[in-house]
Amino acid sequence: MKQVTVMPIRRWKSLFVCGACLLTAGLGHAAFFEDDEARRAIRDLRQRVEKVRIDQSSSQDEHGRGLLELQRQMELLRSDMAAMRGVNEKMTKELADLQQRHRDDLQSLSERLVNFEPSKVTVDGVEFSVGPAEKRDYEAALAVFRKGDFQLAQTLFTGFLSRYPATGYAQTARFWLGNAQYATRAYKESMVSFRTLIAKNPEHLRAPEAVLSVANCQLELKDTKGARNTLTDLIKAYPQSEAAIAARERLASLK
Repeated sequence: MKQVTVMPIRRWKSLFVCGACLLTAGLGHAAFFEDDEARRAIRDLRQRVEKVRIDQSSSQDEHGRGLLELQRQMELLRSDMAAMRGVNEKMTKELADLQQRHRDDLQSLSERLVNFEPSKVTVDGVEFSVGPAEKRDYEAALAVFRKGDFQLAQTLFTGFLSRYPATGYAQTARFWLGNAQYATRAYKESMVSFRTLIAKNPEHLRAPEAVLSVANCQLELKDTKGARNTLTDLIKAYPQSEAAIAARERLASLK
């Protein structure tokens, strides 16, 4: 039987102390490595947080710049719109002015055209077209005759017939011209006017009176025989006229 050797108590204590030291050193070394990793993790976390903050700050700056640019563009747009409104208002006013001038021009043109457009008139039972100037000149000459200025009336009617030889007023104008001449004792000239009327239009409403006026001129010129013949012709040509009644009375007085 082997003999068990018993280790002294001191040695056991020494071994325990050494083991405790080794254990403590191992734990310390492990704790050292754990702290280093934690620091690295914290440092990485701080870096990531800082990057996020920088990115956010950059994003905010960029967003701010975008807002400022947007505001600038909006101001430019407002300015352009105001300018366009101004131009539009100006163009609207100019268009309104142009339209008004156009209406005024049309009105003026219409009024001028009226002065050139012929109109229908009826004189001594005859309807015909006359121009404004033609009508105005005839009425002016007739107005002078009716005022009793027979000398001026002769001038006006003579000028009228010269200016408007084909006028529908021609025979009526000759009738009044003959009467104006008779009133100024221009009997020969008066007979020419009346006879021209009769020759050009024997059916004219004034023709019977014109024949009677020729007879009156002949009497004034002491041509009784000629007057008697003229009165006889009047009664034959226009038996139902008032001039024929006057002619019969005149013939009776000449016998």
